[in-house]
Amino acid sequence: MDPSTLGRTALTLAVLVCSLGFVTWRQSRALEVNQELDDLRREVSLALGERVELEREAQVLRSRNRIVPRARLLGLHTPDASEQVILGTDGDL
Repeated sequence: MDPSTLGRTALTLAVLVCSLGFVTWRQSRALEVNQELDDLRREVSLALGERVELEREAQVLRSRNRIVPRARLLGLHTPDASEQVILGTDGDL
């Protein structure tokens, strides 16, 4: 083999090895990023589930069925019509 053919063969082989190394690096980086994305999606899903649960709990705590008995324990009562005052939109009585 003459030296120029041997040089071209070595250069071609070096470029091929570098290309394969780059493709391997790129694929492994894509897999890492995909794993991070899956982790973030899982965290978002858990946070949304927790939010729904907290909203449900807040709704139960604000319900009339829960407030009225506790208000009666404090000596409060449901007002009669004569005890209610409805304010106008401009604050007039």
